[in-house]
Amino acid sequence: MSYFHFQRRAPIRLVLKSLIYAAMGMFTRLEVLGRENIPPDGPLIIAANHFSFADPVALIRMAPWDIDFIAAAVPGFAPKWSTYLPKLWGAFWVYRGTGSREALRSAEKLLKNGGRLGIFPEGGAWAQVLRPPRPGAAYLTTRGNAPILPVALYGLNDIFPLRMSNRPRVIANIGKPFGPFKVIGRGREKRDQLDAIGHTIMQKIAELTPPEMRGRYSDDPAIREAAKPFEAYPWADAIEGDIIN
Repeated sequence: MSYFHFQRRAPIRLVLKSLIYAAMGMFTRLEVLGRENIPPDGPLIIAANHFSFADPVALIRMAPWDIDFIAAAVPGFAPKWSTYLPKLWGAFWVYRGTGSREALRSAEKLLKNGGRLGIFPEGGAWAQVLRPPRPGAAYLTTRGNAPILPVALYGLNDIFPLRMSNRPRVIANIGKPFGPFKVIGRGREKRDQLDAIGHTIMQKIAELTPPEMRGRYSDDPAIREAAKPFEAYPWADAIEGDIIN
């Protein structure tokens, strides 16, 4: 899906945002911390941890403007019914194992036109502790010359099954923007710099996350050790869809 396609999605997004506002109000006790850190305009990469398939909904709810997303075309652990909202909202679809060049080019164009891009650097929601990042967020901050707004999300796994009594507390903790970054060189030298940027992004998110959830980025050796079984990327050998040249 191209960048320009999103410019025609305003009416359906307005309806979806109204439904999201209503649902979050009925079924959660949402607290948005750090609103003063949200920049009034773009370009901007909103980078958040990924503990729940409902995380994009929380980002849409907390933001004062529309967010476009980099999202997996083939959901990993999300229930099938939950995939309809992303399809209606629209996203730059990433096919694991292919490079997804079209999605990255479109996201880069969005940023260069002052847009806001939501991305989950870990690349999927398979644990409730922080894990190492994939290279996408780091790549896009360098290509789109966009600063990064770190956001910690937690509590969203407690909202199911939905209930209107004893609503769970959901937190969106927003940090201060930082970056953008630049890289030099090519090949392994460039990839090492992107990896370092990715870890910086995750460290900024960790600072906003409860200590027991910081995983790889905790100061506590016991927490880091307990998180190691979750660090491997589950789709490392996956090939999805067509490779775009």
